[in-house]
This record gives sequence, C-alpha cells and structure tokens, in this order.
Amino acid sequence: MRVIAGQYRSRPLKSLPGLDLRPTSDRLRETLFNVLASSSTLEGSVWLDLFAGTGAIGIEAISRGARQVYFVESKRKHTRLIRGNLQSLKIRDGFDVYESDVASALGALEASRIGCDFCFLDPPYDSRGSYERTLELLGKSRLLVAHSIVIAEHEKKYDPGDEFGALGRYRKILEGDAALSFYRVVGENLSFTKVH
Repeated sequence: MRVIAGQYRSRPLKSLPGLDLRPTSDRLRETLFNVLASSSTLEGSVWLDLFAGTGAIGIEAISRGARQVYFVESKRKHTRLIRGNLQSLKIRDGFDVYESDVASALGALEASRIGCDFCFLDPPYDSRGSYERTLELLGKSRLLVAHSIVIAEHEKKYDPGDEFGALGRYRKILEGDAALSFYRVVGENLSFTKVH
C-alpha cells in the first residue's frame, strides 16, 4: 500500500495483518481522487475520513494539497496505526485524529463549527447499519456545506441507498468487488454556511 500522488507520492503506508482491517486499495483510491480532481479543487480542502483504518484516504488528501483532515477511528490500535503512518511521512500538522465512534466525533466537530469539503466513509463491509446511520447523521449535519461531497466505499453487491436527509446520491462507480457512491447536498439545505 502506498500514497498514489502528490507530495508523498509512492511513499509506503503500513496496515495490520489479518482481516480486522480492509484498507481502500491503491487502484480504488486512484479512481476516487481522479474523479474528485476532475470536478473539484483538492488544494486547500477540508476532509473528514470516517472509519479511517490506516488513514490512507486522508493521507492521500494531504499529499494532494488538503489543508485539514479529521481522521475518525474508534479502535485504539487503528488510531496508533494512523499516527504511525503520519509520523513516517513526517506530517506534523494539518490533521486531527479522533479516537471515537463516528456519531460522537461528528457531534464534537459540528460543535466546533467545522465545515468540510469532502467526507469519506468506509465502515466494515459487514457493518451495513453503519452506512445508514452515518449517512443519516451527515444528511442533517451542519458539517456539510453547499458544495460538500460525501463518498461511501461499499461492497458492489450492497446498495447503501440514494437519499439521506439533505444528501442525494449523484454517481456510483464500480471497481472490482467494491463500489464508491457519491452524495451531495440537495434541496433547501443549500443555505448552509461554510465555517472552518
């Protein structure tokens, strides 16, 4: 596993042995960032990396110019791994690591008046309820602004759904056994204001 592009291109990232962690593949990360770069500005962006695991998505975002990444991961061994990957790349600022469940972290971030440009979520594939709960929370969250994009990685054979509050799915990409569903804010909630 490696950083695909940007400042830390080709630098290795560590994972953990066994099936407890399923990092987003290099190929799927490359697809994700190619899609985002074609329609959005990554430079200076603010990210939420939920169920962050190794931190590969957030680190890729930092490598490509993100200003701030909030990594959220509930397992201590995984937050240690994220911090280790950041340290190995000598990334010292532009991030926060929340060792917390996603709902609590979203509440804390919202209370801090954070606004995000991109939010990536990748719960364990066998925890399908986590998709619905997280997307519903995001669909009514002040963390999202008019141009925010939410991306869910999931199994190709599982469909997380089209609409969650203010969020509507506008694109789906299949890559091997995995899929990426892209959501954005629709409807009346376009009045959200951006505060970093």
